[in-house]
Amino acid sequence: MIGSSELIINPDGTVFHLHLKPEHLADNIILVGDPGRVELIASLFSTIEVKTANREFVSVTGQYRGIGFTVLSTGIGTDNIDIVLNELDALANIDFVTREVRAEKRSLNIVRIGTSGGLQPYLDVNSFVVSEKAIGFDGLLNFYANRDSVSDLAFEKQLKSHLNWNRQLASPYVVSSSSKLFDKFQTNDFTPGVTISAPGFYGPQGRVLRLPLADPQINAKIEDFSYQGAKITNYEMECSAIYGLSALLGHHALTVCLIIANRLSKQANGDYHSSMKKLIRLVLDKLAE
Repeated sequence: MIGSSELIINPDGTVFHLHLKPEHLADNIILVGDPGRVELIASLFSTIEVKTANREFVSVTGQYRGIGFTVLSTGIGTDNIDIVLNELDALANIDFVTREVRAEKRSLNIVRIGTSGGLQPYLDVNSFVVSEKAIGFDGLLNFYANRDSVSDLAFEKQLKSHLNWNRQLASPYVVSSSSKLFDKFQTNDFTPGVTISAPGFYGPQGRVLRLPLADPQINAKIEDFSYQGAKITNYEMECSAIYGLSALLGHHALTVCLIIANRLSKQANGDYHSSMKKLIRLVLDKLAE
């Protein structure tokens, strides 16, 4: 039995942070960072079944083209993803009455729709990247047993060698997306890529305002790196934890990002809302096929 301090259930029967009950959860989960984006996606649903809100965790469960979806905002960062993925899995696979893990496991489809900064010259602003692999600079997965079983260890070793990795930093981990979901997005609308999840927006992504970087050449080395022909395409802040925890827990995960800035050309698009609406519709249609 899982103790009450380990899995906190609110008096109304909802899980601690997400404020959802097990019966509120669809098999298809859309994760977004911005709580405001939840309503944008939910506006495309034909029916709405449940709405919840607690802090940055806003959710709506409903139907799109006859398929059940739960759209949920996570806020920013892999620390929040640790909360979201563990609580989603608890809703799917733990009996809230007995506090025991269910014998028959439920596997969720978890797709993040986000924004990102491009790291290759061929990634135009407003293009869509689907992440075949995620690199975690955050270190989150290293706190969990069996992280090696879901990680690409050869990729990790070559990356650390190429970057001359600073031992004061968390060791990077590399996890693949779900092939089942990735294969749905092999069309001309999407560029396959390798995505870094950074534990911050400024220094960890090579941005300089008033504080100098420990490694001023980090982005140049990242741009130059390749592994078995694959280049690192973009930065964001959540993908690695989604892939790592989903793989350990038996869920299918994918991240699709809109490139709103190219770090090499120094171009950015502050008004990307029409492109985001297009991406949302594309993702929902692919998942509903």
